[in-house]
Amino acid sequence: MRKTIEMLTVLEIIKRSTEFLAGRGVESARLNAELLIGHALALKRMQLYLQFERLLTEGELERIRPLVRRRGLREPLQHILGETEFGGLLLKVDRRALIPRPETEHMVELVCQQLAHPPRRILDLGTGSGAIALAMARQYPGAEITACDFCPAALSLARENAEANSLSGRVHWVQSDWFAQLPGTRYDLVVANPPYLSEEEITMAEPEVREHEPRHALTPGGDGLSALRKILGAAGSYLEVEGFLALETGINQHAALFENARSDGYGRCESRQDLTGRDRYIFAWRTSLNPC
Repeated sequence: MRKTIEMLTVLEIIKRSTEFLAGRGVESARLNAELLIGHALALKRMQLYLQFERLLTEGELERIRPLVRRRGLREPLQHILGETEFGGLLLKVDRRALIPRPETEHMVELVCQQLAHPPRRILDLGTGSGAIALAMARQYPGAEITACDFCPAALSLARENAEANSLSGRVHWVQSDWFAQLPGTRYDLVVANPPYLSEEEITMAEPEVREHEPRHALTPGGDGLSALRKILGAAGSYLEVEGFLALETGINQHAALFENARSDGYGRCESRQDLTGRDRYIFAWRTSLNPC
């Protein structure tokens, strides 16, 4: 007897996929389902909505199922889709570097609001996927931008993203452990999203983070402060007078980091809040009265 093939509509597969993902603890299960199904069918979400009653072929279902299954195993959505948006750019993402976060995109926005004039020279420390450096290159086409990372694989991904966004040649990529391999150039802006999670926070992180993203980019170990302190201690020597350092940090680290900033000679240091209103960023200035 010939096996009957069940025909499903777009809406039915969205509902089934949403239930499957929700049952496996995936946040925003409906959104994830729509994005995965749209990716498999090469349709934008609005196009999906206009085709809710369309029957899917078995070939289309075979493209959808493995993607939903991977997400159910808590592989990051961005890794499955292979890309994410950041600062008006479409960036390739994979295991070589952290997935760019909305918090980091917001830091770039705050930095641009802070700058009264276009910067001449910018340094992006621990560039990862190249997100910050490339967003800055797009925003400030006249700036000289240097981006470093100690991980060759991350730099390879960053270069691929530069080429894909027609920004090759706009950023000077350097393999360096923070400042170690950089020349003594001074910058108007030094910006960094270093590893700052504590060991305890890593153990409590979602599987998408804990099992799929590079650990060295998430935590320096211990209380999570060592990379931030290292950057604060050295960055002043690389800043122009009135230049500033922008750091993404953990939300409970500012009191300790302000003590470091004062002892490191920064003339001014301020906390800035993320989109949830929590202290997430530190801006520290090298002033003429208090040179680092």
